[in-house]
Amino acid sequence: MANLIFIEQIAAPAKIVGAFFVPHRMGAWYGRELDLQFEVQGGAIEFRSGVKVRLTGRIRKHEITHTAVVTQFERGRVLEWQFQDAYGVRGKQRWEISEAGEGTRVEMRDVYEMPSALGRAMDWLLTRHAVAQRDRRELKRLRRLVEHSGIPPAQEPT
Repeated sequence: MANLIFIEQIAAPAKIVGAFFVPHRMGAWYGRELDLQFEVQGGAIEFRSGVKVRLTGRIRKHEITHTAVVTQFERGRVLEWQFQDAYGVRGKQRWEISEAGEGTRVEMRDVYEMPSALGRAMDWLLTRHAVAQRDRRELKRLRRLVEHSGIPPAQEPT
């Protein structure tokens, strides 16, 4: 089982960082390489515990879909979902947002398990390194977007 943890320090208030953890903004930093689109059950504009989220994107010419169930959501503090993909990979992703000095700390945890001995071997050799690179890249992209968002204080989310 892979249990990857990454931390990114962002020079912005947690309220601003939290504003990027909504379905219509996450695609700007999460899954960008796949042009990931988020479809929340019932057309909801925000995540909430128990809701299903369908993520759709493209790898080259192939469309990929992934369904996750939000297991914990606290606006501006925590987003966690669990998933199982078409290949039997099961896991959980969790983001925690907290004040850190004059900025914000975002911790991302990626926990997943491959379905077979061959899958676990491939994970050890290749997959976990690719996942780690992707996760780091996404957190850095989030930091760049937040720090350059230009959201004036009067429009900070509540």
